Amino acid sequence: MKIFQDFDNGVEKTKRKLFSGKQALVIGGTGGIGKETALLLAGAGARITLHGGSSQERLALTMKAIQERGGEADGFLCRIDGVEAIDRIFSEYSVCAARAAYISRHERFISGGSYSPDILVYAYGPFKRAALNETNAADWQFLTQQNLTLPGCAVSHVLPSMLERKWGRILLFGGANTDALRGFVTTTAYSAAKTGLGVLAKSVAKAASHVGVTCNVICPGLTDTEYADETARAYNRAKSPSGKALSPKMVALTAMYVLANRSINGAIIPVDEGVVV
Repeated sequence: MKIFQDFDNGVEKTKRKLFSGKQALVIGGTGGIGKETALLLAGAGARITLHGGSSQERLALTMKAIQERGGEADGFLCRIDGVEAIDRIFSEYSVCAARAAYISRHERFISGGSYSPDILVYAYGPFKRAALNETNAADWQFLTQQNLTLPGCAVSHVLPSMLERKWGRILLFGGANTDALRGFVTTTAYSAAKTGLGVLAKSVAKAASHVGVTCNVICPGLTDTEYADETARAYNRAKSPSGKALSPKMVALTAMYVLANRSINGAIIPVDEGVVV
């Protein structure tokens, strides 16, 4: 689509150095919306640290794509299998950041001698579809932990350094139609957890907007990523108002606009063509 291409080119031109000198950690950054957001952030001058779950190949390909575009990137793999994973993620991030600081001779220590990113994008969140009467205790625990507790832990981890630095950007990703309180027939546990991210974002905005820290939630509609099988893709096409699912890059372009704009804070933003699921 020419309009989309023009908008894409405009973002690339106007935002290229917007985040020059900033460090960004993208959790879930080796595929889907996370990958596309990482690519755009790198194009805007940020140095990217990618977190991936299990695929060394996806991690290497994403790092290569960033570097081929003139950006700086490193990354690591860490399975998110419980709340302790957040400590492991930030430990791995600190190793990457320390290496980058040594190479560039630019130290970014915060209190306690550890490292913390200027920009946190939390793009990871497993999905499961099940009727409410078929959702068991293990499902509730897993989906709530993965989609609300862990993002909350990550935000609590980075917020002190952002307050100290008097600058920060946090971006979270909800699910389709989780921008407001709604009922769901087949995704109750997942959607309830994702809806809770709005409280998290508004709380950060209330606590930290006075020093230039923003936290927002983007709620993508039905999006085709490399993780979707053909059944999921067919569902996405059938339910999408246009008959065509969103691409990850379309969502990532909105993510860039939100990250760039300090006035957008504590917002819950649907990017879904008005779909009702």
